[in-house]
Amino acid sequence: MKNQKQFETFLYSTVGVVVLLFIAIAVNLIFGRMATRVDLTADKLYTLSDGTKSILGKLDTPVQIRYYFSKSIPELDQGLRTYAQRVEDLLAEYRLHSKGKLEVKKLDPKPDSDAEDSANLDGVEGQMTQLGGDKIYFGLSISCLDAKVAIPFISPQRERLLEYDLTRAISQVIRPTKANLGVMSGLPIFGAMDPMAMMRGGGGRQEPWVFINELKADFNVKEIPLTADKIDDDVNVLVVVYPKGISDAAQYAIDQFVMRGGKLVAFLDPLSVLDSRNNPQNPLQAAAGSGASLDKLLKAWGLEFDLQKVVSDKRFLTELQDPRTGRPQANPSFLSLTGAAMDTNDVATTQLGRMILPFAGHFTGTPADGLKQTVIFHSSTDSQLTDKMMAQFGATEEFKASGTEYKLGVRLAGKFKSAFPDGKPAGDPKDGDAPKTEDAHLKEAKDEGVVVLLGDSDLLYEQFYAQVRELFGQKIMMPFAANLTFLQNLLEQMGGDKDLIGIRSRATLNRPFTLVREMQAKAELAYESKIKVLEKDLADAQQKINELQRAKGDGQQAILSEEQKQEINQFQRRRAEVNRELKEVRKNLRRDVDSLENTTKWANILVMPFAVSLTGIVIAVFKRKRTAAK
Repeated sequence: MKNQKQFETFLYSTVGVVVLLFIAIAVNLIFGRMATRVDLTADKLYTLSDGTKSILGKLDTPVQIRYYFSKSIPELDQGLRTYAQRVEDLLAEYRLHSKGKLEVKKLDPKPDSDAEDSANLDGVEGQMTQLGGDKIYFGLSISCLDAKVAIPFISPQRERLLEYDLTRAISQVIRPTKANLGVMSGLPIFGAMDPMAMMRGGGGRQEPWVFINELKADFNVKEIPLTADKIDDDVNVLVVVYPKGISDAAQYAIDQFVMRGGKLVAFLDPLSVLDSRNNPQNPLQAAAGSGASLDKLLKAWGLEFDLQKVVSDKRFLTELQDPRTGRPQANPSFLSLTGAAMDTNDVATTQLGRMILPFAGHFTGTPADGLKQTVIFHSSTDSQLTDKMMAQFGATEEFKASGTEYKLGVRLAGKFKSAFPDGKPAGDPKDGDAPKTEDAHLKEAKDEGVVVLLGDSDLLYEQFYAQVRELFGQKIMMPFAANLTFLQNLLEQMGGDKDLIGIRSRATLNRPFTLVREMQAKAELAYESKIKVLEKDLADAQQKINELQRAKGDGQQAILSEEQKQEINQFQRRRAEVNRELKEVRKNLRRDVDSLENTTKWANILVMPFAVSLTGIVIAVFKRKRTAAK
């Protein structure tokens, strides 16, 4: 009887294990064929965005993606293999959401194979590794009918932009016709000859700014000279960057472009870092001569732009490296804007992270009749206006928060009226009067138009928003601020594919500690007045010492009376005391700021575990009481 019971136990347990094994195999077979992932990140970074789903849902023509990856190379880095698997998983999700319209073809371009020839024909070129050996292929080619777009190399460092790059390529092949974008600038944004590079034996030409190459992927970009007297009729959107020295004739051309219904984005600036670099020998003269506006047009639209002042903000300051000490130094005129400074109702700015605006200006005034103004960017109330020449050297007057939110960027919408009611202005006296074309002149727009005005132009230079590196012979851009994202969002909102906006915005989304930044600003303001007083005392003491040492004249500086010696010693002691006090005050300021950061950090780390533990204790005590009651 006992042996029979043991046998039954063994039989039932064996059958149970076999059944569980079959269940496990069946579950693996079923779910192994499903490309389902669980995304636990706060911003759902690994889940397809609504913009991507919208573009894939609209596919009515088959699209093929040829995915090239050299997985058979034995010396391939394991990190690259892991990333390649993530790319493959993402492509599987694209295929699932395309409703059968998207085909993904995976190819391994082995040396001298048909797949390698196909990769080269598709524009996916192999990259040599540092160890030599076979070339590595890791790229994509997207095609639809006769249209084809390649991503030559999928950089792991650009992973947050992968969905955007892939969806943009799909959008380009299904809509091969691009909008026309005109770009007018007083800076060499399209590249220029560099005499210094030629002297050093280089190529002799500056590369175009990164944003120009990025825009060419989405628009037909046309360079328009700053001297143009007409904007071509086929231009849909016009971008004006730092129009320094623009003539009335060119402003008239922009005016009539807006009257015809064209959309305008203008980047003005009181102090351009890039323009100042053109005169490095005389920075004071460069700062004084810097600045660009559209004065005639702004006046007609009811706005003004101050070319002498920049906005300084204690809440949105940027820490820059001090070239003398190598330490980080806070610069309130170098703005790092967060979501608190942006219009969260605007699709171009609602999901942006940090925006960097060096030495930005501000707009004042009331829009003209028929125009509605929307503030896109603004400063905090902990801000003031600083003379641009002082701001260039990192100097400011004693900081006094104005309590004003200065307008750094605005959008005007409505029916615009011409800034030139009498028609085309006279030409340059040297060239004689320009012929007036009264019959073609428009005094008022027939339909509502849109004009966007920004108070900074340096935000478009890649140095202020991205790191550009070379990887396997390819230039890879890794953004650390959302400047380029904002520009692309804005232009696609005005003349491109709006579905791409939400995808790209996620790529640069970050979570700056805005509360900590506000607390730091208050702490700095509390210490600032004391620091200013001590610095003034220190300067006064040094001045007295210098005056006493010069009192006897150049030939008698070494012969001082006892009273003078005692007075000098007294001021030297005072100088030493002030120095000690100043160091102590600055040390206390750093201690308070560090304490704020550490308090916030530990609060973030400990609050949740504490809450969970407390909840567990409460539940345990409650259960124990219920058990005891029974």
